[in-house]
Amino acid sequence: MTNTPSFCIVNQARAQGRGSAPGKISLEKRRLKKEGIPMSDYGINTKCVQGGYTPGNGEPRQIPIIQSTTFKYDTSEDMGKLFDLEASGYFYTRLQNPTNDMVAGKIRDMEGGTAAMLTSSGQAANFYAIFNIANCGDHVVACSTIYGGTYNLFHVTMGKMGVQFTFVAPDCSDEELEAAFRPNTKAVFGETIANPALTVLDIEKFARAAHAHGVPLIVDNTFATPVNCRPFEWGCDIVTHSTTKYMDGHGAAVGGCIVDSGRFNWLAHPDKFPGLCTPDDSYHGVTYAEKFGLAGAFITKATAQLMRDFGSIQSPQNAFLLNLGLESLHVRMPRHCENALAAAKYLKGHEKIRFVTYPGLEGDKYYGLAQKYMPNGTCGVVSFGFQGGRQAAETFMKNLRLAAIETHVADARTCCLHPASATHRQMNNRELEAAGITPDLVRLSCGIEDAADLIADIGQALEQV
Repeated sequence: MTNTPSFCIVNQARAQGRGSAPGKISLEKRRLKKEGIPMSDYGINTKCVQGGYTPGNGEPRQIPIIQSTTFKYDTSEDMGKLFDLEASGYFYTRLQNPTNDMVAGKIRDMEGGTAAMLTSSGQAANFYAIFNIANCGDHVVACSTIYGGTYNLFHVTMGKMGVQFTFVAPDCSDEELEAAFRPNTKAVFGETIANPALTVLDIEKFARAAHAHGVPLIVDNTFATPVNCRPFEWGCDIVTHSTTKYMDGHGAAVGGCIVDSGRFNWLAHPDKFPGLCTPDDSYHGVTYAEKFGLAGAFITKATAQLMRDFGSIQSPQNAFLLNLGLESLHVRMPRHCENALAAAKYLKGHEKIRFVTYPGLEGDKYYGLAQKYMPNGTCGVVSFGFQGGRQAAETFMKNLRLAAIETHVADARTCCLHPASATHRQMNNRELEAAGITPDLVRLSCGIEDAADLIADIGQALEQV
């Protein structure tokens, strides 16, 4: 099989600097393509379509689905080398699967990283990304506007595990951000575009603060996707995704992904990251940062330890479906953004609407940051509130015809949600306020239908309010 990644050195290669603008490929790159250059050097559109897998002569054109839990070896010695992390290959799909690694390789190339792994969900990706470096007694700084499920994971569940979080506003001052750090802080976490508050993370500011304290910046890039923003180009160290959203784009397969930039120097801070910089007794004393280098240490440890013990693997079937979605991501995202901007402009001038939040809308609080980090577009999600409060929001939603009420977002089909009673229901009023969630807020995820039809649907529903 061509392009089969090595066990525990998943998708490792090619440290990169700042990438080219999305969708652009130079004549020089076209020339180099004929000479067999790495996929990492192509434009983002090409990576979406052809990244991760290159068939050889007579091999399948589509990524093969390796629907097998186990893999056969001729001798116990051969298999033993895999368990010692001394040989390449696969032995059990609970840890890794070739189909998954091919798709992870595509997302790695899209983000400009050195290693990646798929997980069973976006929640699993965020949990692994944090727990890989922060354990009982450690501390993490996170943005207060992150997705409600992630907030609950961090504040409640990981709190029970002894990992403490301090939440700061995404537009906090440098002084407020600095005050959030503790001697035991191990990471900083934020979302490129927060769900559903739609705040935009100042990646460079948060990266500077994180690096000043010797810790990595982890960014959930789900809403922007690497088509519109590549956080590594702005100082981020680790990226996560809920691949369930735009990457799949069709509501077909739950999944997540973690991508490592390969740039954070774990060995420069061995006291902060003993799991990476000291021998792992559960894996024959291997020191990940030394054995696998900056490019492979983080993902290797997450695979060898966390995926081994928790087993939150994405199914090969779901990885296959994810890849189909990725092939059209660069085509869909501009339409999502176009439709969302049209909806935001329509809602902004409506007498029944109290506020509209969309970072791609001129005049929005985060428009400037969006232009800096996402000049080609942000996302397809618009958040807005009603003059008539929560009752008006509920009346509006139940009168929509084209848009469906569902616990989903970032889909080819338009959908909407009332976060305060659904995804953020577990939060109290103080937490909702910190997250930017009001009782009258509706999250509208604009699909790729005709914009005129979406606006007509919004208009007729507003008439009922």
